[in-house]
Amino acid sequence: MGMWELVIVLIVGLVVLGPERLPVAIRTVSRWVKTIKSMANSVKAEVNEELRVHELHQNLKKAEQQSMQDLSPAVKDSVNELKKAADSVTHSYKKNSPEQSDKVNIDEQK
Repeated sequence: MGMWELVIVLIVGLVVLGPERLPVAIRTVSRWVKTIKSMANSVKAEVNEELRVHELHQNLKKAEQQSMQDLSPAVKDSVNELKKAADSVTHSYKKNSPEQSDKVNIDEQK
């Protein structure tokens, strides 16, 4: 909207709502706009993440088809990223396993 369009909307709002209810209406509309923007940003982030994961899966399938030889740099990067993600999951699982077994042993001793 241009400057003059905003002025006309404010004048019409002032006439229709009055000076007492106009500020409340403006705050309500601004909250709605902020909520809608935040929801749109969250959906956009989720879609981007899903597209990235889908691309990684496609690259992994390409790598499997090529028997992990003569891979393009993009596919190699995707495979390395997937390996790092798998390692981080494995490491966190291994870290939790001894702690959980220690807790079980302590509980058994009691």
